[in-house]
Amino acid sequence: MSNFVSYRITNIRTNTSFQCENNESVIDAALRDQRIYPYGCRNGSCGACKTKLINGEVDHGNYAEHALTAIEKNQGMVLLCQAHPLCDIEIDVEEIRSSTDIRIKMMPCRITRLDPVAQDVMLMSLAIPKGQQFHFLPGQYIDIVLRDGQRRSFSISNLPHEAVETGLELHVRRVPDGRFTSRVFGGLRLRDLLRFEGPFGTYFLNSEPDTKLLMIAGGTGFAPIMALIKQALDRHPETRIHLFWGARDEQDLYMNDWILNRLHNHSGLQYTPVLSDRWPEDWQGETGFVHEAVCRHYNNVSGFDVYASGPPIMVDCVRDHLLGQGMNPDRFHFDSFEFAPRNSNSAK
Repeated sequence: MSNFVSYRITNIRTNTSFQCENNESVIDAALRDQRIYPYGCRNGSCGACKTKLINGEVDHGNYAEHALTAIEKNQGMVLLCQAHPLCDIEIDVEEIRSSTDIRIKMMPCRITRLDPVAQDVMLMSLAIPKGQQFHFLPGQYIDIVLRDGQRRSFSISNLPHEAVETGLELHVRRVPDGRFTSRVFGGLRLRDLLRFEGPFGTYFLNSEPDTKLLMIAGGTGFAPIMALIKQALDRHPETRIHLFWGARDEQDLYMNDWILNRLHNHSGLQYTPVLSDRWPEDWQGETGFVHEAVCRHYNNVSGFDVYASGPPIMVDCVRDHLLGQGMNPDRFHFDSFEFAPRNSNSAK
């Protein structure tokens, strides 16, 4: 007897349906059906895919409590990246429209760059095979697929046309006892082969050229922010952007020169570095937590589209504090991720 079970997922907002098969989360089933709902980490950490369950039952799966609180769960909210249907269900979720040529693929790649730009940050570039195409939107990420099937997620920091020439650029932070990052810093070599799957994520530029942008990065959360800045300035060089980059110390601002070079060419670009742990006596930037620095600069952020990227605790603090500074929650876009230790199966 077959154990195959398939349940119908209906999105009442768009009056569309698709099938969810055995052991699939709702997000995985939606992506297989070429439907893009808001999501980020795919491991229950960020809360980007939080959605109202209208009818039916799900196995809520494993998730971080801050991503789905007990109160929200009692109100019928679910995380689509972790929810597994137990019957036909109805949900109410926005469907994001994006380029129709964005398709998730599993692809081989070759390492073409390993550049240590900080004590624990490596810029790594991956070239895809000639003759093959890989389309993505700036701000999205890929999963490096290890030999045993485990995955490590990294945001792409360059633009599609740059990736064609020089490969996909990733900012890899060394994680203590990290199974993959330990190899990046002490085993992998140029021209080594890897596999990746992607692109994933719904963190991409969704603002009009004349909209003021507030971009807030924490650590290597700068990677997707870098891609968004490139896209915004390529599209409209006078776009007004204020970048806040939070780091532990000065060497962690590993792309500082790249930013300073763009300040000379783009009058609408502002930059405020923020150091939390150590800083030199002649430090000209901000100190403390990055969300505190933003609030010191702006009493009211209602005129901005806000893009934040970094660890969940940073993104949560940014959201909570800027809501108090007049931020429209519909204008808040975020990419929230955890770093993956050994034996973890995803996270960035």
